[in-house]
Amino acid sequence: MNPMLTQAPALLTITPLIPSGGSLADALKFYNEQLGFSTLWEGGSIAGIARDAISFNLVENDNREWVENASFSIGVSDIDALYEEYRDTSARVGPLEVKPWGRREFHIIVPSGVCLQFYSQNG
Repeated sequence: MNPMLTQAPALLTITPLIPSGGSLADALKFYNEQLGFSTLWEGGSIAGIARDAISFNLVENDNREWVENASFSIGVSDIDALYEEYRDTSARVGPLEVKPWGRREFHIIVPSGVCLQFYSQNG
């Protein structure tokens, strides 16, 4: 085989590990019922969840240092509709606004303490 013709493997997806903040069952209930995710699989103290093209692995863990420093930025197709969907959840929802760097976004702090930031993919 000619080494000049081989390609490096492509990185295809990323699935972050997110601490549940305590009870995995409670976290799954929140993500599924309030944020529109679906549980893909569950085993022991970890579960895979997804919504559209986004997936996470929730890990039963309440280490406050990890929870309070976990933050994820997620691009969305319709920021206004998602804001309306999420603003009445039990999460702490920040304002939808244009940030100084020019991006429209809002964040939520889920019950565990993890921060999810959503931004417009369309400018």
